Amino acid sequence: MATEGFEAVFVETHNWGKTAKFFQALGFELEISNGEGSGVFRNGEGPYLVVVEVPEDREPGLQVALKVVDADRLRPDPIVEVVTPFEDTHYGTREMTVRDPDGRLWSLQAPTKS
Repeated sequence: MATEGFEAVFVETHNWGKTAKFFQALGFELEISNGEGSGVFRNGEGPYLVVVEVPEDREPGLQVALKVVDADRLRPDPIVEVVTPFEDTHYGTREMTVRDPDGRLWSLQAPTKS
């Protein structure tokens, strides 16, 4: 079993309001907002876009998450370096981190166990 494309893109920002307006101007719709500097956007059926405001003293990051249908059935090829195995997250998914040959970290996301 392999990944099934992109699940989400996580964007950190220093200005939630401006960043939210930027993505809305590009056609993304705000689906969920906690009112405290973070929210989830979607453009059609594409991947989720999760935007989170971070403090000014922290460099804003970007993370791409690949979709996995069943974490228990995923058997990465030996070329895939597993940094952290699947773990439950506070936002309702299971997440694994892998490293590509150039050292970049990738997130693999699966639904939580039923």
